[in-house]
Amino acid sequence: MSSGLIVDVIIPAFNEEKSIPKVIRDIPNWVRHVVIANNNSTDSTAEEAQKAGAIVVFEGQKGYGKACLTAMDWIKSQSIQPDVVVFLDGDYSDYPEEMELLLQPIVEGKADMVIGSRALGNREKGSMTLPQVFGNWLATTLMKWIQGAIYTDLGPFRTIRWKKLLDLEMRDENYGWTIEMQIKAHQKGLKYLEVPVTYRKRIGVSKVSGTVKGVFGAGYKIILTIFKYWKA
Repeated sequence: MSSGLIVDVIIPAFNEEKSIPKVIRDIPNWVRHVVIANNNSTDSTAEEAQKAGAIVVFEGQKGYGKACLTAMDWIKSQSIQPDVVVFLDGDYSDYPEEMELLLQPIVEGKADMVIGSRALGNREKGSMTLPQVFGNWLATTLMKWIQGAIYTDLGPFRTIRWKKLLDLEMRDENYGWTIEMQIKAHQKGLKYLEVPVTYRKRIGVSKVSGTVKGVFGAGYKIILTIFKYWKA
């Protein structure tokens, strides 16, 4: 990009040794820092990420949101802060090279936060399970009814202005992270929109959709988060 924006990337990762080098490789070279939050992995995720050129921070407490918060703390410690932060997963299901699609509305002043929507984009067959598809539909429908927030997906691939992200005062340490961000962005009046993204089958087994416990745990937390931030 020729926008002059300072862009950092945050990737929470738990046992992604096979996929993380591919993710880092496909991130555009105009990104300043790629920060991998190693979420107590028992494999060589950290070593593979470092070999690929990323910065690795360690978070021993398991939890998607907890890992993201730890990566944010590292960014806060830097003398020069980014303009924008991009979040994506470490399982190679997202296409990092599509990052510019998410950043363009911010560059043009049309948005403070952009969600990469798998519902609007192209999904490889089998890349999302039926519980995932239904869960996204249910969560976005409830957000519309209860919050008045218009979304089609809770996709992890997203970008947001750094200062706006800090203003959201994110708290959730696990499955509610993405939906907390979307609800708070709506409540605080951020300009947000979605762009279609491509989605493929992940490398390895999902820690959420790959287990019955993960599916029900994530579903429960997402619904709980929606009602937690309900403003009458």
